[in-house]
Amino acid sequence: MNPAVLGGFDPAVPNAARMYDYFLGGKDNLPADRAAAEQVLRFVPEIPIGIRENRRFLARAVRHLAELGIRQFLDIGAGLPTQANVHQLVERYAPGARTVYVDNDPQVLAHARALLQDSPDVVVADGDLRRPEEILADPAVRAHLDFDRPVAVLLLAILHFIPDEDDPAGILARIRAGLAPGSHIAISHVAVDQRPQAAPGVEGVYRDASARFVARMSDEIAPYFAGLRLLDPGLVNLHQWRPDEDEAVHPVLRTVGNYFICGIGRLD
Repeated sequence: MNPAVLGGFDPAVPNAARMYDYFLGGKDNLPADRAAAEQVLRFVPEIPIGIRENRRFLARAVRHLAELGIRQFLDIGAGLPTQANVHQLVERYAPGARTVYVDNDPQVLAHARALLQDSPDVVVADGDLRRPEEILADPAVRAHLDFDRPVAVLLLAILHFIPDEDDPAGILARIRAGLAPGSHIAISHVAVDQRPQAAPGVEGVYRDASARFVARMSDEIAPYFAGLRLLDPGLVNLHQWRPDEDEAVHPVLRTVGNYFICGIGRLD
């Protein structure tokens, strides 16, 4: 059994969160993470572009949700702290709004708690997306968020680590069941439409990491928004979701098909 799956720490096991950090150009990664990430880049060298676009989507999504009046944010699968974290964006666009970070990675939790110990509007909770009822019932989460009022649930770059046998669509349904009308769910998910032939290689690298990567096509991701009303412009590539006028599009993305899709749905 992979020690990372059990919540232990093994520096020889590539960690999905630390690999993401490496793709972003961060420093919170180890040799095993860098070696695995370089293997992934052999199959899909554009991954760092997509991950940077994911961070840009996060910023635009939080801003838009704040403009809609959302004042509670639940970020599940938060990952390692980096620049422009959710709580920092929330503070910028909706001062006084509340943020909860949820992750099941001990390193992520330790980093986040150390960074946020003096932030009264932020709570860090240990939780697993595969057990959403436990997250929504967590006393610390419920003390910080009022689930009788709208909440924005952020599921960014996390569902492609949930295998089909764990029923990701069912997980989304269970999350929706615990939210008040007016809540929103933001999702971003790698799509392999553009290069399906690379999927087995990437999945093979992550098979030995802390979390499995699951390659999905766009039409397999769309059902995750069932029961929600998709906000304009619908389910699109990251760089196509309400881009800022002055936001430059990387040349690689100008003619690319679906590579990393996203959307925000409202629970009416």
